[in-house]
Amino acid sequence: MNTTLDRAAVDVLLANWTGAYTVPSRALYPHQWSWDSAFVAIGLRHVSARRAQRELESLFGAQWADGRVPHIVFDPAAAPEGYFPGPDFWRSTGHPASPAVATSGLVQPPVHALAAWLTFRADPAQARRRGFLPRLYPRLAAWHRYLATRRGVDDLVAIVHPWESGMDNSPAWDDALCRVEPTPTHGFRRRDLLHVQAAERPTDTDYGRYVRLAGDYRDSGYADRLADAQFVLLDPMVNALYAASESALADIAAEIGEDPRPHREVAERASAALVARLFADGFCHAYDVHERRLDRQRTVAGLTPLVVADLPVAPALVKSALGDHFRLGRTALPPSYDLTGPAFDPDRYWRGPGWFNTTWLVWHGLTQHGELDHAARLRDATLTAARQAGFREYLHPFTGEGRGATDFSWTAAVVLDLLRTAP
Repeated sequence: MNTTLDRAAVDVLLANWTGAYTVPSRALYPHQWSWDSAFVAIGLRHVSARRAQRELESLFGAQWADGRVPHIVFDPAAAPEGYFPGPDFWRSTGHPASPAVATSGLVQPPVHALAAWLTFRADPAQARRRGFLPRLYPRLAAWHRYLATRRGVDDLVAIVHPWESGMDNSPAWDDALCRVEPTPTHGFRRRDLLHVQAAERPTDTDYGRYVRLAGDYRDSGYADRLADAQFVLLDPMVNALYAASESALADIAAEIGEDPRPHREVAERASAALVARLFADGFCHAYDVHERRLDRQRTVAGLTPLVVADLPVAPALVKSALGDHFRLGRTALPPSYDLTGPAFDPDRYWRGPGWFNTTWLVWHGLTQHGELDHAARLRDATLTAARQAGFREYLHPFTGEGRGATDFSWTAAVVLDLLRTAP
């Protein structure tokens, strides 16, 4: 059975490969997405380490001169009407810091250095022959400098749009989004609803707020003036991945003969700040910078700091994962939002369904902290969910029924990693 699932996962990744990178889904997401490519590389390394390296190299080939890694790199051969907001909305090619290829101006969670290090470890000899890490390291370091300098808030990094969290319509953003006047629905045309049922996607009101925030950020010249931005939050998953990837950057630096100490120091400061600022009541929460308060909603992002090594609050997070809010091991996948929360919706995008990439982060974190029994049970449940639902974008957390896009790349990638990585 596992052989069949393994082959099916490989087939999805091969089918979605463009020759330089992997699209998340041929129909709904026909371009390259930033954190998708990082997760894809984590799975692809088991099939072709060289292709996994190419996945990351392709993404960083679209890095801006200021160091940002855009959350979308547009395929010029794709139909312009195939995705909204497309290149005409972002108008990135007119910005002095942008690359020649059209991109968005937002970013996504910085999982890339972790993915690069895991990719290197899959075939160190081949990676050394290609000079993979020496070429990618300066770009990864520039990416993290961008986050620290342009988005830095007391040793953590801020997001200026819900899309930058990767968890687009999480209930953790509801209060902050209420301050944003939505763009009227006649001002944009959604393309996602041509492929997925409306009940599984963000509402028109939420989408109107996303468009307003993105348009304002674009019109500012992507200036990162946090004091002027309407939406400035510290997300636990973004910052957990920032800390974990700084640790990975330290390993990369040591491998290529650079000084790892600055990266280790940044990782330690970020980890300490994450606990000091975002941890409360046995959980990690989002923090509204303008309001100077935690948002007490519980989302799966609050469990992902487990990916940070030596995290002092890891036992509390494991306890929260096993409790009634997430019921780890008792659902098809860990839900994206608190099962007991007032905004829980098992079908709508990041407001309840389980996702394979966040599940992988929780699994990886459990292994990091020696919770091997819980990690093994989560791995088995995830593989069972994939066998039953296929490689769907997300799942109903109780029934395991598939939702969103089909033949989804990061689903196939993390399933492949779970299959090929020894429990």
